[in-house]
Amino acid sequence: MKTKSTLFIAIFLLMVNLTFAQKKVKEVTIIDGKVNISKYHSFDQLDKMSKGELLKLYGERIQVIVNILPNIAFATKPGVTMASLGIPETKENKKALEINRDASVEYFDSTIEFQKKILPYSDTRDLIAAILFYEETLKSLHTYNDFKTD
Repeated sequence: MKTKSTLFIAIFLLMVNLTFAQKKVKEVTIIDGKVNISKYHSFDQLDKMSKGELLKLYGERIQVIVNILPNIAFATKPGVTMASLGIPETKENKKALEINRDASVEYFDSTIEFQKKILPYSDTRDLIAAILFYEETLKSLHTYNDFKTD
């Protein structure tokens, strides 16, 4: 009798353990990675920076743009999931999101690798103009919802 109850308790605990051991599937967000910049700059601020600092800022702005702009029809901020948009979380849709994310990372990595080699040859004034343009583009994301009609 004691053996049966011990066996029953052991099987019960094993089943409970297996139930709670199931991996919780974390929802995958549409926008992942760096999605904001810490500071916007004026021409005068950028003009006082070294070319190395400008190159770093340029790369950071590219990273944010690559993460947000291709997905702007879905979201402009992180945390939005397929479920929150009403997109069925099918195997095919999850795979498509994964492929898109991988392609985005590969594009960003190859772009940055190219820019590390070539961008230092750019004119400092052109680099400043590009950073200011990217920053204005990113600022405009704050007004994106103004273009939506209900």
